[in-house]
Amino acid sequence: MEHTWLSLLPFLIVISMSIWLKNILPGLVVGLLVGSLIVKASIIEGTYQSVDYIVTTLSDGTNITIIGFLYLFGGLVGMMNISGGIKGFSEWVGTKIKTERGLLGLIWLTLPFTFMMPMFRIMMIGPVVKSLIKKMNLSKRKVGLTMDISTESVIVLLPVATAFVGFMVSLVEGGIRELNLDMAPYEVFLLSILFNFFAIVMLVIGIIQTFWTPKKSKANIKTEQEIEEEEEHEFHRIGIKRELSLVKAQPWNLIVPVFLLLGLSLYLLWKDGMERGAQSVFEAFSTADATFVMLLAVFITLIAAFIFYIIRKQPLNEILFHFYDGGNQMMEAISLLILIWALTLSADDLGFSTFISSTLGAFLPAFLTPAVIFLLGSVVGYFIGSSWGTWGLFMPLGMTLAVSTGASIPLTVGAVFASGAFGALTSPLGDTTITTAAILDLPIVDYARYKLKISSIGAIIATLIYLASGYILT
Repeated sequence: MEHTWLSLLPFLIVISMSIWLKNILPGLVVGLLVGSLIVKASIIEGTYQSVDYIVTTLSDGTNITIIGFLYLFGGLVGMMNISGGIKGFSEWVGTKIKTERGLLGLIWLTLPFTFMMPMFRIMMIGPVVKSLIKKMNLSKRKVGLTMDISTESVIVLLPVATAFVGFMVSLVEGGIRELNLDMAPYEVFLLSILFNFFAIVMLVIGIIQTFWTPKKSKANIKTEQEIEEEEEHEFHRIGIKRELSLVKAQPWNLIVPVFLLLGLSLYLLWKDGMERGAQSVFEAFSTADATFVMLLAVFITLIAAFIFYIIRKQPLNEILFHFYDGGNQMMEAISLLILIWALTLSADDLGFSTFISSTLGAFLPAFLTPAVIFLLGSVVGYFIGSSWGTWGLFMPLGMTLAVSTGASIPLTVGAVFASGAFGALTSPLGDTTITTAAILDLPIVDYARYKLKISSIGAIIATLIYLASGYILT
C-alpha cells in the first residue's frame, strides 16, 4: 500500500467532514473505518482492524499515561470547583484584573511556572481563565488563542527544561548519525531555534494581540455564545451549574493543590532526570519522562487534596461526585485523542510517510529547500495534528535534502520544527486545540478555523523569511 495517494484519504475525510458537520468526532470514526478498510480490503476484516488500532492505541504506555493525566487532572479541577477553590481564586483575581489586557497578561505571567509541557500548562491555567472570561464577557476564542500561542510557540523555542528538548535533540542526532556529519547535535538544535520563524512570528503576534486591544466587538461575542448554545442543550448540566454557583468561595482550596502540584512536578522532573544520568537541573528537566512525571504528580496531589478538603469539612460524597464529574468532562478530549492515535496507525500502514517523502523528490534548488520543507511539513502537520509526528516524519527528509542540495542544515532543521509547531497550533486534530476547546467549552472545528486564519498570516510571513534566509545563507 506504499506510494499511494490513498494514504491521504482518511485525513481528507476527517478534515472535510469536520468542516461540513462542525464536529470532529464523526469524521474521525469514518476516517478510521475507511483507512482500515483500505488496509484490509474487506468490510468485516476492516472493521476488526479499526478496533485493533484502538486497542493498540490503548495498549501504548505513553498514550495511556496521557489519558490518565487528563482524567485525573479533570477530577482535580472538579474537586477544586465544588470546594469553592476556583470560584474564590477567580473572585480574588477578578478584583485585580478588570480588562481583557489584564487577563491576557496574566496568561503570559503564568508561563514561568507551567512551561514544562503544553497539556500541563493548559490544564493548569484553563479553569481559572475560563471563569474570568465568563465574568468579564470576553471572547473565548481570542483568549484561547493567546493561551495556545503562549504555550506552543514558547515551549518549542526553549533550549532546556521542557518535555520537547530531549525528543528534538534526538531527532537531530539521528539525522546527523545517518548522514555521517561532523556536527554536534545540541549545537545544531540551538542554532535551529533561531530559525524557527513560525514560532517566533506567532510569539510576536501573540504579544501584539495582548497589548493592542481594539474595541470589543459585541457581535463577535454574541456569535460565540450562539455557537455554544447550539452545541449544548439548555438542560445539559443545569443542576451542576446551579450547584456550583452556590458554593462558598474559598481561594485556599485552589491555591494549596495548585502549588503542591507545581512543586511536585518540578521536584519529580528533577529526580527522574537525575536518575536517568543527568548532570544538571536543566539537563534533568530535558531528559526526564515528563508525561509519566506529570501523571505521578497529579496522582499524589489528588490524594493530598482529598485529605485537605476532608480536614476542611467538605462533604465526602460531594468531593467524590465532582471528582468523577470533572474527569468525565475530559472524556470528549480523551475519546478524540484515542481516535486520532488510531487513525495515525492506519496511516502508517497505508504508507503515509513514505508517500509524502517520495512525492517531494530528491532535487530542489538549495535556497528553496527550507521554505518547501516548511510548507509541506505544515500541510502534513495540519492533517495529523502532532508536532512530534511531523518532526519525526520530516527531520530525516529535511536533513537529507539539505545535504544533497547544499542548503543550510540549521535553517532546514528550524523549518522542520516550525512546520510541526504550525500543525500543533492550528490543527483541529491537535491535542492543544482539543484540550483548550474542551476546557473553554468551545466548538473544536470553529475554534480551529479561527486559529487557522491568524496562524496563516504567521505562516506566510515565515515562508517569506525562509525564502530570503535560504537565498542569503546558500
